Amino acid sequence: MRAIVVTDRAAGTAGMRLVDRPEPDAARLASLEGANYGDVVVAVHGSGFTGNELEWPSTWVDRLGRDRTPSIPGHEVAGVVTALSYGTTGLSVGQRVFGLTDWTRDGTLAEYVVVEARNLAPLPGDVDFTVGAGVAMAGLTAWQGLFEHGHLRQGQSVLVHGAAGAVGSMATQLARQAGAYVIGTGRASGRKAAADFGAHEFVDLDNDTLEDVGGVDLVFDVIGGDIQKRSAGLVRAGGTLVTVTGPPEARPAEGLAVDFVVVSDRAQLGEIVRRVRDGRVRTNIGTVAALDDAVAALNPTERTKGKTVIRVRP
Repeated sequence: MRAIVVTDRAAGTAGMRLVDRPEPDAARLASLEGANYGDVVVAVHGSGFTGNELEWPSTWVDRLGRDRTPSIPGHEVAGVVTALSYGTTGLSVGQRVFGLTDWTRDGTLAEYVVVEARNLAPLPGDVDFTVGAGVAMAGLTAWQGLFEHGHLRQGQSVLVHGAAGAVGSMATQLARQAGAYVIGTGRASGRKAAADFGAHEFVDLDNDTLEDVGGVDLVFDVIGGDIQKRSAGLVRAGGTLVTVTGPPEARPAEGLAVDFVVVSDRAQLGEIVRRVRDGRVRTNIGTVAALDDAVAALNPTERTKGKTVIRVRP
């Protein structure tokens, strides 16, 4: 099968190469001898890539710290189940699915990927594979940050950093639908997009004063650094700063700071895709490229808007 691989951590995305790799051995997977209980083989149609995943240790080493290069990146998938491992239940061969793959196993920038069945949800036939791949990571990250870790409720206010980006735009939409007052941030060029996704206000982080927004109940952070530190001071008593950038460098004086790593959840994926189907949630996909063009698409010469999704199969 064709796949994108990386071997040099220092090279980043510029070190990506399209190569031939062995396909998953479906017959062995289905046997007792080769069983990894709960796995399925998915023929990949759509693959998403997170911009900083080549900085993750899990891209380069397994859970025991052993080198696993050449590794296949990409952990967002939409495709069709082609084989089941021994003992797998809940999915069937030929079923359309989407979700996230394990961080320490080969990913989705390939024609086939092996995934734990529990990390996948059914993808309705009227939802394009590129949409499924584009919404899995962003949707789950936004959902879990807002509701599981941030405990957002109707009538509260939320500051969403990067509101025009893939994750931020999803958080903006979900927070608005939950009855929250949404203040988006980002570059000036993202003002209109953030408003289109539902932000009530927008802060241009290059030219406006962040502190002018006053107090908020929840900060949803995808930026980190100085912006995160300053945002901690905006959280009201009893509020929360939620971040995906690692352990917070600053904490609200009278609130909580939570960093989390997104996990795949079938029920949440189902709820997100229902909202996509009925028009309550729009994906933020900027570029769709074929696998042959994936290396170039993931190494753009200019700043791009929205998420890049690789269409592995026509």
